[in-house]
Amino acid sequence: MVQLTRIYTKSGDKGKTALGNGSRVAKNDIRVTAYGTVDETNAVIGVARLHCSDNADADAMLARIQNDLFDLGADLCTPGDGSNENPEQPALRITAKQTERLEAEIDQINENLDPLKSFVLPGGSALSAQLHVARTVSRRAERLIVELAGIESINPEAVRYINRLSDHMFVLARHANNGGKDDILWQPGLTR
Repeated sequence: MVQLTRIYTKSGDKGKTALGNGSRVAKNDIRVTAYGTVDETNAVIGVARLHCSDNADADAMLARIQNDLFDLGADLCTPGDGSNENPEQPALRITAKQTERLEAEIDQINENLDPLKSFVLPGGSALSAQLHVARTVSRRAERLIVELAGIESINPEAVRYINRLSDHMFVLARHANNGGKDDILWQPGLTR
């Protein structure tokens, strides 16, 4: 269990921060930017949960996802892909099981949605609109994670998880719009 007794340490006052392995990097390092954007995704999902008062299943899914996102942040905070870690003290890594749970939830939600006839504009219910914000922030996190993976070795499951997460946010946003019936559809060229 994590125990925080001091909120500020002053160790970052010169623009550096510590990674999970103790090494220090600039606060604008791509790794820090990637896991910082995962943290931002988590915060946006926290706001979405404020609109789940009548949807306990969605709230439970989002609560699990928020916990997963802390796991993902811890994974990205620790350099390496997990292949050469000490089995006595392995780093926390996102797992295939977590990604598979997202896939199962996506399939479960999607089977009850109206078929798509156009692209969906963000909006509709408050929960749906906020989930679309979470979807776009998670896509930004994905782009940063992929950029990091192009520079150094990371856990490949991190990319798979964040890719599925944006899909999950999309189908859950449609679910929050009365199963897709209240989706706002894009009408190409409408305002020409």
